[in-house]
Amino acid sequence: MTRRRQAISLLQATQESAVLASLSEQVRESQARLLAIEPLIPPNLKSSVKAGPIEGSSWCLLVSNSAAAAKLKQLSPLLTSHLHRQGWQHTTIRFKIQASSTR
Repeated sequence: MTRRRQAISLLQATQESAVLASLSEQVRESQARLLAIEPLIPPNLKSSVKAGPIEGSSWCLLVSNSAAAAKLKQLSPLLTSHLHRQGWQHTTIRFKIQASSTR
């Protein structure tokens, strides 16, 4: 690996690295999935949900607390079928409670 002496932009680094480009694409796809199901998420829960990683056919939603995760698990069949109708086949949704970063 060669070191550069001058800084480059994040966009340029992403374009020059296959790994970063792949990660960037996964983030975009995860955000797109969240936007697709957002109308189905109850308004009081929307601020509790963030797009998480995609691993194969499994997509993870990061949820701020266990109550929100429980409600979203109830909605999981609806969310999954909506994603299928939008073109994301073979998608299963996992929910992970995100640890609070207020320390």
